[in-house]
Amino acid sequence: MEGEDGWGAPAASRKRKFALDDLNQDLLERVLSRLPTSVFFRLTSVCKRWKSVADSATFQLACSQIPSRDPWFFMVDSHLNQCVVFDSAERNWKTLNHPPLLRLNRNINSIPVAAHGGLICFRNPSGQYIVCNPVTGTSRELPPPPQNQSLHAIAMNSSSTSDHSYKLVLVYGELSSLAFRIYNSNLNIWEEEIKLNRKAENSDDCFQTDLDEDDETVYFLSMTGNVVATNMQRSPSKQYSSVITRKDTGDEIVYFLSSSGTVVSCNLTGKLFFEYPKLLPVLSEYSIDIVESNGELLVVVLSEFLETAGLRVWHFDEHMGGWRQIAAMPPAISHEFYGKKVDINCAAAGNQILICINSGEICRYILCDLEGNEWNELPQCIKEGEAKDFMSAFSFEPRIEASV
Repeated sequence: MEGEDGWGAPAASRKRKFALDDLNQDLLERVLSRLPTSVFFRLTSVCKRWKSVADSATFQLACSQIPSRDPWFFMVDSHLNQCVVFDSAERNWKTLNHPPLLRLNRNINSIPVAAHGGLICFRNPSGQYIVCNPVTGTSRELPPPPQNQSLHAIAMNSSSTSDHSYKLVLVYGELSSLAFRIYNSNLNIWEEEIKLNRKAENSDDCFQTDLDEDDETVYFLSMTGNVVATNMQRSPSKQYSSVITRKDTGDEIVYFLSSSGTVVSCNLTGKLFFEYPKLLPVLSEYSIDIVESNGELLVVVLSEFLETAGLRVWHFDEHMGGWRQIAAMPPAISHEFYGKKVDINCAAAGNQILICINSGEICRYILCDLEGNEWNELPQCIKEGEAKDFMSAFSFEPRIEASV
């Protein structure tokens, strides 16, 4: 028989309830650092002590020791002075505060051009770069780079989550004579220009192309009767789209798309560049983008053939010397894009690729899970009663500790 003194109560109910406030500061910070970023910010409204944790140096150190976080996708539309992200963990849309530095008159309408780790790089109308942590709103204007002609690629990379250093890489010049320059965040300077040498023609037969010749615009008549140019017209935010990878050998390589839609590889360590063979014939209608997934270059292509459209993901097989398909959108989904003149812009994080599909008729966002070959459409983003149309996206990790 249970007594009122509780001796007859179940053991679990007699246990003292555990409260986070009973933890010392060090343990509390370690617990909170493991929470998803969006959950942490919701909890900061609980009490002043928890809110103060965000500015603690030891808390930020604990956050930096978390190997990875579920990515957020920074979305880009025609209204550039806002921050809308898709949270892949909670699968919902969020609106962040636009960084104060980007609200200054000289930086209004700055375009995001690169992202890595917890940071995003913007380029203002005068060509100056601003690096921001979109979660905290902290930002920094980089010193103006020396004037470069024919800018092809802007890539961003960081050393590690605990180092707080990053670099921005600019690749520029004529396609037959490329060069690059690196911004070093530790020293806050642009390093000296380094010339890239074209890879020797006899080193790899599969890479034999003429960069100057391939970059010429070719016009042809499509099967639908439209005049099509082989010279790509990219979304402004993806005009300098590129990815950077580090090989097991330690070589850092920047990849970008030439205006004719071919992939150019720039080995920053070896100071060499070459062009990969074309994926599709020159006289083909297609849209193409490149992403980095788990340290590898992937190419996403939407093409039309035999009155249907197909979207496929390709990887270059070095041993085979050619492109190999690793994923394909189900035809039931991709066929809808046939004849719509769509443009694709992609962002990747780990095994996930977010594909923004745009045209004058449709605007869709498809998230591809490469591991399970799953293709899921994102819900519409409704703001002020209207669905927003995004042109492109950049992936980043929501890291409170990411320093500019």
